[in-house]
Formats: sequence, structure tokens, C-alpha cells
Amino acid sequence: MSLNATIPTLEADASFGAYVARPEGTPRAAIIVIQEIFGVNPGIRQKCDKLAAEGYLAVAPDLFWRLEPGVETDPDVEAEFQRALGMMGQFDQDAGIRDIEATIHHIRRTLGVSKVGCVGYCLGGRLAFMAAARTDIDASVGYYGVGIDGLLGEKHAIAHPVMLHIPTADGFVPRETQAAMHAGLDDHPKVTLHDYEGLDHGFATETGQRRDEAAATLADSRTSAFFAEHLE
Repeated sequence: MSLNATIPTLEADASFGAYVARPEGTPRAAIIVIQEIFGVNPGIRQKCDKLAAEGYLAVAPDLFWRLEPGVETDPDVEAEFQRALGMMGQFDQDAGIRDIEATIHHIRRTLGVSKVGCVGYCLGGRLAFMAAARTDIDASVGYYGVGIDGLLGEKHAIAHPVMLHIPTADGFVPRETQAAMHAGLDDHPKVTLHDYEGLDHGFATETGQRRDEAAATLADSRTSAFFAEHLE
């Protein structure tokens, strides 16, 4: 079963699914894993399992539940990739942020873990940045977040640490966008940016054709150190 838990919305008028991976013993902290446009697919669940093996409670909410609950697609299959792009076009990002906030509340109030971070990929990288600006999440990491240049007006609201991983040959984030991110965020006291020269979007995916093993290992090591510093 892909989704093994449910989380109530902020309004408590509905609930949505999530994949939860639990560590052995008491969690070091909790980390919300924010999906790409491909849903809570095997790669995202594997991210959660790896975090649980490191001692974290990992939760991946199904953010596309209003469109199609439980949907998961494969980025290496062209028809499914196009389907995912279509769902991205229909997705209400503001509602997604409210669902991430509901996930934070659920983790703290129901699951009993007070320190909560998030890590997001692609669309999830953008949502991780938005969560840092719009919620009280304790630490946020974004991998190849799209359109963050259009969110720089919210940077003043970031109160907790943020790390962004930026592949310089990202087909979805042009050089101009990357330059705007650096210009807007390099001097922000809470934000750290890492560039990955010559790499493309999706380089840190767990499975499939997009992964670059060396760069993924480096980025993930930086993420692990970041969470160890800011969530414990």
C-alpha cells in the first residue's frame, strides 16, 4: 500500500493520505518529504525510508489528493510524464501549502514530534521555499525548486534555516532564474545555496534515468548535516 496514514486538513473538513516511515525508537525529529509532480511514487517513498533509517519520522503527504487521490507516475515514461505536467498545471499551490501546514500540525500534535523540517524536490523544492516563508517549519531544503525567482518577495518572512540545491544546467530553471535566486538570497542570513555545475533537473532522484550518483550523494550529505544541525 503506497499511502499508509491519513492527515486532517486545517479546516478538519476532510483528510488526505500520506506515506509515513517510522524509525526504530524515538525519532530524532520529523521531516516532511514534499513530492515532485509525480506524486508519492516509489522514489519519494524511498526518500522517506532512508530518512527513517537515519532516525527521523518521515512523512510524505499526498498533495495531489484534490485532483486524484493516490496518484503516482513515472518520469521515465513519456505518457506519464505528460500526465504529471498536466496535473501540475491544475494544482493549487496555496492549498498545497495549507496541507503542508496541516501535516506540520499533525506531526506535532498527534504524532508528538515537536521539531519538524521539510525536504522537497522539483515542485516540492518550490513548496519547501514557500513553506519556509508561510509556516513555522523549523528547517527547509529544496532540490531544483522551480520558479523561486517569483517568490523572492516573500524572503523577508523566512525565519528558520533554508538550503537550496541548484543544478546549473536545469532545463526547468534557466540561468537567468538561477542568477535572480543568487542575487536575492546570497545575503539572506537564513538561506544557503549550493550550485551543481553542469547537472540537470532531477539529479538526486532515487531511481530512474535522471539520477547522478556523485552529485546526489554530495547533495544528500549536505542535507543530512543541515538537518542534524537545525532539527536537534
